[in-house]
Amino acid sequence: MMVQAEALTNGAAVGCTMRLTEPLSLWGGTDDSGRIVDPHHPQYGAVLVGRVLLMESGRGSSSSSSVLAEQIRSGAAPAAIVLARADGILVLGAIVAAELYGLAVPILVVEPQRHADIPGDLVVRVRASSSGGTITW
Repeated sequence: MMVQAEALTNGAAVGCTMRLTEPLSLWGGTDDSGRIVDPHHPQYGAVLVGRVLLMESGRGSSSSSSVLAEQIRSGAAPAAIVLARADGILVLGAIVAAELYGLAVPILVVEPQRHADIPGDLVVRVRASSSGGTITW
């Protein structure tokens, strides 16, 4: 299967998907090791490192950009992020990490109906470039 996507940042990744059932703020919602530490989040305790993160959108705060950039630098970030709604805060963090550290984490947007079709807990391949993006499995 393959889903077409809009690429918000460039890059390629392979990883096991993790579907979040609620938006997540990286600022205060995750720790330095990429673990969800927001005790109110349904996936509390899950580790995002190396996963292809499926979530509807981020949940602010604007500081999530710097948290994502730092997680990318330290190797504690998801391998890719696939959203159902564009999120400029997350995109900014990935762009900063690419510019400062030369490390790319692709962020893509998929129509909500197709987003729900992407399976959880399955290895997928993500590709994102200026010509578009794909998620395949």
